[in-house]
Amino acid sequence: MSENTEAQPAASGNGQDAAQHVVLQRIYMKDCSFESPRAPAVFSAPLNPEVKVNMRADTNKLGDDSFEVVLTITIEAQAESRSVFLVEVHQAGLFSIHGFNEQELGAILGSYCPNILFPYAREAVSDLVQKGSMPTLLLQPVNFDLVYMQSLSQASAPPASAPAPAVDSPG
Repeated sequence: MSENTEAQPAASGNGQDAAQHVVLQRIYMKDCSFESPRAPAVFSAPLNPEVKVNMRADTNKLGDDSFEVVLTITIEAQAESRSVFLVEVHQAGLFSIHGFNEQELGAILGSYCPNILFPYAREAVSDLVQKGSMPTLLLQPVNFDLVYMQSLSQASAPPASAPAPAVDSPG
């Protein structure tokens, strides 16, 4: 079953708006994994893990108007500096996008598309964590518009100075 979603910006009077469209062609799970290296021992004590969430969206241009957007969510839960679980989901979508300028296209790919994919990724993460018999994990909504605007600000800001390379220290 195919679901079509069209986004139409407000008319600007230049006659090009009728040709603008964003069509969701397909949503699919590109990759997922769940690891619980300390199971079953981890179940013998009450769990209150520290949870770290990392998220990113990557775009692949497949053709003139065809794009794949992959939302990657990685979650690591630790208790007492030891891994409780690690879950990673790569939720992807194929989008047909036509008639937008580069700035608009960037916003669609960096904000609109990840916003469509997020509920599917959130459900997959929650399902994997539950099937691993871990405490319920519900990812909070993400403001992808704000995340995209922040990434633009960081990309346009001149670097103060070259940062020193990161060095892992024993600890």
